Amino acid sequence: MKTTSQFLFVYGTLLQPGNEFAEYLNQHCKFIAEGKIKGLLYDIGEYPGALIDSSEVSYIYGNIFRIDDPDAILNIIDDYEGIGGLYSHPQEYIRKQVEIFTDNGNMTCWMYLYNLPVDTYSQVPAGDYIQYLKDRSAKNNAAK
Repeated sequence: MKTTSQFLFVYGTLLQPGNEFAEYLNQHCKFIAEGKIKGLLYDIGEYPGALIDSSEVSYIYGNIFRIDDPDAILNIIDDYEGIGGLYSHPQEYIRKQVEIFTDNGNMTCWMYLYNLPVDTYSQVPAGDYIQYLKDRSAKNNAAK
């Protein structure tokens, strides 16, 4: 896929400290802004899945990064997301350019979108995966 945007919108495991691919992004990208897009976020198990929907009143929240070498870096992240010729179809995620809302206007960014049915998954409340993990961890700790 030819790269036309040097920006990536990240909303899930690629924001988690300790994730080797999140660390890779932090080494090869620069944080630009927080952003959001209309849609729904689902808990797929060990990671989230995002579906954009301009008719939604809810948002998916994340961060925008400027990528140092988009073609090389996105190829590595594509592999992490299970995208490419090595993976069977339909692939779990697709990478698409979307408009992300920021406090300073819209930005065109790459975003990984969930590409399979979500009927059996729970929605992530408030569209913020990192906060969702913190809340879930606190709830689990309180129950112990």
